[in-house]
Amino acid sequence: MAIASLEKRLGSGVKRAAKTWFSPHMAAASRAVSERIPLVDLVLEIRDARIPLSSACDHLRSFSSSLKRIIVLNKTDLANRSEIKEWMRYFEQQNCISFGVNSHNKDNIKEFLKFLQARVKELKKIDHSSYTATIMLVGIPNVGKSALANSLHQIGRISAAEKGKLKHAVVSPIPGETKDISSLKIGSHPNVYVLDTPGILPPNILDVEMCSKLALTGAVKDRLVGEKELAQYFLATLNLSDEYKKWEKLSTEENERSTTDHRLRFLGRSELDAKRKRQYPTDHTQDFVVHDARRTLFETISSFRGDLEKEKDLSRLIETQFTALQEAFRVASESDEDAEHKIAAKLLNLYRTGRLGHYTLDSLPRNIQ
Repeated sequence: MAIASLEKRLGSGVKRAAKTWFSPHMAAASRAVSERIPLVDLVLEIRDARIPLSSACDHLRSFSSSLKRIIVLNKTDLANRSEIKEWMRYFEQQNCISFGVNSHNKDNIKEFLKFLQARVKELKKIDHSSYTATIMLVGIPNVGKSALANSLHQIGRISAAEKGKLKHAVVSPIPGETKDISSLKIGSHPNVYVLDTPGILPPNILDVEMCSKLALTGAVKDRLVGEKELAQYFLATLNLSDEYKKWEKLSTEENERSTTDHRLRFLGRSELDAKRKRQYPTDHTQDFVVHDARRTLFETISSFRGDLEKEKDLSRLIETQFTALQEAFRVASESDEDAEHKIAAKLLNLYRTGRLGHYTLDSLPRNIQ
């Protein structure tokens, strides 16, 4: 497939950067997590729902107790919903307990909290409040461990009607921001605490496709491989999917809007100008800019007549999309390098916040029944 060459180039860059991410700090964090695993009641392996296999924590491969380990697919709001269900069935077939969660959805967090409390009681084989349970969150960088810990802490304290200042784990879209292990209370009667831990990656990752997916979802810092290369990989993923078809109506709406705008200008109306003055064209997160980006992507893909299975054709489409997105993102005419950098950064941000579709990048293993 044409996308394979992109994965190879991107993945090779990630592999070369391995020495950069596996710092003495990460090595120390790895040892600290290993020392605590035998002491906790439950281990939650937090994975990114977009890459359920690629985001597996290599550190837990030697962890044998399936009763204590739960695979948590976080960021379900960013992944393909039907494929999440398939992955949940896959883990069930592998005799693994799993749970899908969106850290920013209160109802989902309440449901997950009840699930965890039931698991703790089941493991303890008792039903009274005289003990304290500890749950450790473990995973690679930037899968949302700290955001999940904060949400569990907030909902847990409210449910227990506890007073006092809420604690907060550091949350950042940049991988590696959690430096130390921190403890947050998430339940009472029994008392339940979660340990938020730093993200851990292995010193070496041999699979270039896995490296590419880790980079695209933000598990390693963008600067290690380049934002433009990551944006190209995302566009290749989009172009080979059906996500863009959901935006077909935007093209029709744009034609209707253009007709309306022309009529307003012809009549000398000022409402259109007044409305646009209240908008901020350089802010790519505004709805009207996202709308234009989606429409642009739909039109460039649907009008393309090449063979996307061929590397040259796929590269040609991606180049066309970068040019078209400069207008959609309101990027001022400047040097090609600066413009492409800004377009790539905006594109990656919208992908990673789920505003350009929902993707599950990992395919289910072929040998499942």
